[in-house]
Amino acid sequence: MGVLNVTPDSFSDGGDYLDPEAAIARAWKMAQDGAHVIDVGGESSRPGSDPVAADEEMRRVIPVIRAIAGSGGPGLPVSIDTTKASVADAAISAGASIINDISGMTFDADMPRVAAQYGVAVIIMHMRGNPKTMQQDLHYDDLLGEIERFFQERIEAAVAAGVREDLIMIDPGIGFGKTVEHNLEIIRELGKFRSFGRPVVLGPSRKAFIGKILDLPVQERLEGTLAAVVMGMANGADMVRVHDVRAAARAARVADSIKRGEVLA
Repeated sequence: MGVLNVTPDSFSDGGDYLDPEAAIARAWKMAQDGAHVIDVGGESSRPGSDPVAADEEMRRVIPVIRAIAGSGGPGLPVSIDTTKASVADAAISAGASIINDISGMTFDADMPRVAAQYGVAVIIMHMRGNPKTMQQDLHYDDLLGEIERFFQERIEAAVAAGVREDLIMIDPGIGFGKTVEHNLEIIRELGKFRSFGRPVVLGPSRKAFIGKILDLPVQERLEGTLAAVVMGMANGADMVRVHDVRAAARAARVADSIKRGEVLA
């Protein structure tokens, strides 16, 4: 999954693709580099970030999604990274086929209805608090157990709202209300979340825990990201969400071939 942030303030690439033409060109490049999904977001979720109004979020993402998902686009599924049902609704109408909700569909009570109405896939991510507050309370009595209980509750709520269970994916939320040690534990024990029988998504790309381990700024975290991607796949990740698609796709292909014992096309 290639990350396409159409924002002025995302932690890694904020402002790089705010112009629709630049965003569309980036989507094409990621497709050529081996992405299978383009994840478009119009609101930064970096620690401490403020929310964006729905109309502004739509202004940023809808033209880009329409172009990427249209007949002249790269031909890849498009995911909308949003917590707002109205934005998800407009994005799906523009061509998106996946809702990637960092709140696990808790911020907007109407989100499960939208997902069910359109029959699209959803990614339920775990986060404590919201982007503004998530790094303020980092204590867990049972990190993995609390995340598992969250997934159980949110999967049940989604299915009760009419979302098909076979269209649900889960993401433990690397960097969202977790310490460095929490992130390492999640990646190391990722296989525990496979008990839900749903695909597991992992988003370690350029995250702060890599920077703290290597003492490197955001733009120098490629090797650390690739290590996290490969370890995540070895431990059960089905999809990885990354900025550096070309390098990650190559690393993922080798890691997957080793895991499966065959050369993958």
